[in-house]
Amino acid sequence: MSTAGEPVRPVAADPGPSQPSQPSQPSQPSKVDLDKQAAAVDAEQPPTKEWWDDPRMPWKGKPGKAELWCIGLIIATGAYGLLTIPVRPWILGNFSAPARDYILAVFSGSNIAMVDIGALMRVGQHQPMWWAALIAAALTSIKFDWLWWWAGRLWGRGVIDMIASRSKWAGRTARYAEGIARKFGGPAVFLVWFIPILPSSIVYAFVGDARMSLRKFLLIDFSAGIVYRGLWMLAGYQMGEPAKDLVNQLAKYSMWLTIGGVIIVFIGVYRQQRRFAAP
Repeated sequence: MSTAGEPVRPVAADPGPSQPSQPSQPSQPSKVDLDKQAAAVDAEQPPTKEWWDDPRMPWKGKPGKAELWCIGLIIATGAYGLLTIPVRPWILGNFSAPARDYILAVFSGSNIAMVDIGALMRVGQHQPMWWAALIAAALTSIKFDWLWWWAGRLWGRGVIDMIASRSKWAGRTARYAEGIARKFGGPAVFLVWFIPILPSSIVYAFVGDARMSLRKFLLIDFSAGIVYRGLWMLAGYQMGEPAKDLVNQLAKYSMWLTIGGVIIVFIGVYRQQRRFAAP
């Protein structure tokens, strides 16, 4: 209580219980900041390469429709060649002469079939359709050769480098084949039939790149096939009975040859997968 004459002092209002201070909330990043962060992360990651952007491929840049068709057919013919390896001895062992010889001539252009037909004629078994077997064998042998001519027309040097890069041996034989093609030109298509260690695909691609017409290429290739298969038929005719007996012995062991062919197929597929998986 105040005494008389003393001024009255104002009493401060009770502030009540003190409230705890709220911590300040951190500011949320803006959309612009998030976009910058995402762009920085993307810049740090290496760009994803397209499947066709592979130096082992014959093209330069993104392939067109014709190029995809060509490389797809080449891959398909390689698979076809592997899958038919065990079929040939199976035909040899499950059909009797001369039916097996004509089937093999149509199916694979078999040299064994040519030898057997020649030997049959020598021992007195007349073969009036020997010429049809010879033509069929030649046509069958060249049925996929035009693809390499086309590849040379599309990619030129690129397809030669692709073949040569498969292995050291492939690179060495590719150089020899290219040298023959460069020296002889069109006649090299004929000559390569008689040099089995050289990759004929190199010669075919070279003349395709050199703008040889497809008609001329096929004519030379077919002529070489006729001569080459004809020489095997002539060899069988000259040998006679021994050649016939040899083919019959191969037919007896056709089951084992078929099994060996299957093993070769698996090895070939495995090696191709490893080669394409290699960086």
